[in-house]
Amino acid sequence: MSNEKINVGREPVYDARKLGYGKMGILGFQHMFAMFGATVTVPLLTGLNVQTTLLMAGLGTLLFHLLTRFKVPAFLGSSFAFIGGYLAIAPLNADGSGNLEMLPYACLGVVFAGLLYLILALVMKLVGVSKVMKLFPPVVTGPIIIAIGLCLAPSALNNCATCWPLAIVALCIVIGFNIWGKGMAKIIPILIGVIGAYIVALLLGNLAGLSFITPVDTQKIIDAAWIGLPVDWSGTVFGGVDFADTAKVTVALTTMIPIAIATMMEHIGDICAISATVGKDYINDPGLHRTLIGDGLATSLSSLFGGPANTTYGENTGVLALSRVYDPRVVRIAAYLAILFSFCPKFAAIINAMPIGIVGGISFMLYGMIASIGIRNMVEAQVDFSKSRNVIVAAVIVVCALGIKFSSGMGADVINSIDGSVNFKVGTVAISLSGLAIAAIVGIILNALFPDKDKVQSINEDIEK
Repeated sequence: MSNEKINVGREPVYDARKLGYGKMGILGFQHMFAMFGATVTVPLLTGLNVQTTLLMAGLGTLLFHLLTRFKVPAFLGSSFAFIGGYLAIAPLNADGSGNLEMLPYACLGVVFAGLLYLILALVMKLVGVSKVMKLFPPVVTGPIIIAIGLCLAPSALNNCATCWPLAIVALCIVIGFNIWGKGMAKIIPILIGVIGAYIVALLLGNLAGLSFITPVDTQKIIDAAWIGLPVDWSGTVFGGVDFADTAKVTVALTTMIPIAIATMMEHIGDICAISATVGKDYINDPGLHRTLIGDGLATSLSSLFGGPANTTYGENTGVLALSRVYDPRVVRIAAYLAILFSFCPKFAAIINAMPIGIVGGISFMLYGMIASIGIRNMVEAQVDFSKSRNVIVAAVIVVCALGIKFSSGMGADVINSIDGSVNFKVGTVAISLSGLAIAAIVGIILNALFPDKDKVQSINEDIEK
């Protein structure tokens, strides 16, 4: 056995303690790049600040590691599941820029969505994981995740329509590297797609001056400073939310909090995937309640200061499998690098100057991937759709989510990007529930009202034994 690796099973697993700080730094940089493409895409799609996003990804990862006793090699990046909520509360302006007035309210909703993780963590600690999971089976969470992706699809097409050539270039690069890429290139197809399409925009839009290619606004990049603070106080919950405006606050809370139901289930799946990759049982040590607390508090911390919701990143799990270096210290190096880049406004300006057509091409793939993840979750859980109760639960969830969002009868205006909703009052407080919120609530209720007879019978037989 060499000085740099140990053997676990059939695969060699490299021991970071033997690699040295230089190689650990390179591996940390690899983790940073793996999360980078997807993490900065969320602020591009929602209007959130790129610098703040990077800062909070780094700080959130470090907080997660602290709360999980430095045992779990997970990186926390921007969550795509909340994008629909952000765009519902703070739709982008006509020029594709962020809705700076409403984004702090969306962040407020995510703060409380993060706190919902703490409640589930406490319940899991008190009653056990198995009992709590009965309320959130894959037949409920799977269709919700699918609906999240489908609800975002029109936004992707609208962005693509601003410059279809750039959108197609970005999409083709992502697909090509995702299928035929080797090594690191296969892990970061989104980043490669963004860079490749960006270069095409500079060459054909700026230098060649082709009218059908959107040019890059290079002046913004030139004017941006090299060093600057990553947090804008007016974009934080503290500086951008008028708590006296109960209508906006209520809409933000009722839209964002239910989304956490799906993201908590995604978190559990991610921790299981990391456990399987590393060969350690993180569900019990340090415990799923600790990982939930880490993820939830990281999300709330990020949102308080104007960053997006955080989530454990599957991209970085892929890096673990590729490098076979499972030391959490390597992931923390990636977190330090993300924090460092967050203090460079010029770097943020390069991202913000990107033509919106490129964002459309990337989101075209990502939104479909979100829906596909929901399908995958149900397939892996072997949800039996020959059973009427499973078909009913899934069907009602999808129709509620999409129907309410896009139906003119529910107040939707697709042309002007106005989502439908269910509106009512409790006393003097106006409450507006998005289609996703209604879908999540109805799905949980239906699943409880119509239990799976086969599972009930199996439980009864176990009790009799």
